[in-house]
Amino acid sequence: MTGKKRIAITMGDAAGIGPEVIVKSVKIISQFCEPVLICDGAFLESQAKKFRADISGAAIVDLNNIKKPVRSGKVSAVAGRAAYEYIVEAVSQALVEDVSAVVTAPINKESFSRAGVNFPGHTELLAALTGTREFAMMLCGGGLRVVLVTTHAALKEVPALITQKQVLSKIGLTFDYLKNGIKISRPRIGVAGLNPHAGDGGIFGTEERKVIIPAIKAARAKYRRGVIAGPVAPDSLFYKAKRGEYDAVVCMYHDQGLVALKMEAFEEGVNVTLGLPIIRTSPDHGTAFDIAGKGRADTSSFVEAVKMAAKLSL
Repeated sequence: MTGKKRIAITMGDAAGIGPEVIVKSVKIISQFCEPVLICDGAFLESQAKKFRADISGAAIVDLNNIKKPVRSGKVSAVAGRAAYEYIVEAVSQALVEDVSAVVTAPINKESFSRAGVNFPGHTELLAALTGTREFAMMLCGGGLRVVLVTTHAALKEVPALITQKQVLSKIGLTFDYLKNGIKISRPRIGVAGLNPHAGDGGIFGTEERKVIIPAIKAARAKYRRGVIAGPVAPDSLFYKAKRGEYDAVVCMYHDQGLVALKMEAFEEGVNVTLGLPIIRTSPDHGTAFDIAGKGRADTSSFVEAVKMAAKLSL
C-alpha cells in the first residue's frame, strides 16, 4: 500500500450500521487508501464474518472496549462510550500525523448521553478535542455544497442563534475551504435568508436587515477575491446553486440546507467539518437503528466520505 494515504476510520456506534458499512467497504476503499480501522477488533471481526466481508486490506487498531454485549438497533451506554473512545484515538493519531485524515462512522446521541458524553454530536466533540473555536458543518453531494450557520437546535431557537459574528464566521470558513481546500481561485458563495423571500424588506422578519446583510457586507470587504451573494430567498437558492451560480451555499439552519441536499444525494452525501486542524469527513447518515444488523445498509455515502478524505489529503 506504499504511497496511499493512511485514513483513520472510527467504528461508530456498535449497535448501528457503521460496522456493517465499514466491513462491506474495505475491499473498495483499500484500492485508493490505507484504511486504519479504530474499533473493537473482536466485534468488527464478528461483523465481517456475519456479512461475509474481507477486511484483510485494512490495519486494525483494537481498543478492545466493548466489554458487554451490544444489541443491534438498541441504545447502549457501552456502545456510546466505545464510540467516543474511537473518536478520541482517531483525533490523537491525526494530530500527530500518524494518519492523513479521519472518517467517522455514525454515533447515536442518546447512547452518548447515557455514557456521560456531553456533546450533541461529532462536530462539537471534534472541535473540543482539537481546540477549535470556529468550525462549521458542510454537507456535499449532488453537485451541492451546503454550510450551516446553526446545526442541531430547535427551530424556535434558531433566530436568536443567528448572529452577525456567526454568519460571518461560516462565510469565512466556506471561503477558506473553497479557495485553499479545493483550489477554487474565485469562490462564489450564496447566503440564504432566514425568512420567506429573504424577509422582503422586513415584512416577514428583520433578521436579514439586522444580522445577515451586515454580515454579508463585512464578508465582501474581507474576502474581496470572491463573490458573496445574498441574502438569497431560500426558495430559489438551491435552484441557482444547481445551475452553477454558486460553489457553495450558507444556510441558516439544519433543515433549510439538508432537505434540499438530501433530495439530490440521499445515499451519497458526505459531511465535512470545516475549521479543524485535521481533515474529517463522514457519511451523511445516522446509525439507522431500524435496519442495523440486517445486512441492508447502503455503503455509498461511506465510500464517498473516504474518497473525499483521501482527495483532501493530497
